[in-house]
Amino acid sequence: MAAPIISEDPLYRLLREDKIAEFNQRIKAGETAVLTGCDFRHIRLSGLITDGLDFTNSYFRQADLRGVDFSNCVSMEGASIHGAKISGAYFPREIRAEELLLSLEHGTRLRYSV
Repeated sequence: MAAPIISEDPLYRLLREDKIAEFNQRIKAGETAVLTGCDFRHIRLSGLITDGLDFTNSYFRQADLRGVDFSNCVSMEGASIHGAKISGAYFPREIRAEELLLSLEHGTRLRYSV
């Protein structure tokens, strides 16, 4: 498994700079973000609209995911949510609660079938 990256993608940079509203607006306008394998460590993502986004192999260690709805994202396969704040977060229905707990508590990568 490759280490998570800090991408040069301009939309990813908006997320790192806590510009969630601008990110959401630009995605809604048709721009595309490449977020697979990205490092979201310690980033606040509350308010992020994830519809159509691909978080495969992304790293959310200690990120603030409170209230984020991941149910319509493309994939979270291989992502890790170790130590993240997930109160009110909604994950894809294919991910079992046990799988989420293993990732949250031990950092395992999420495994599920779409």
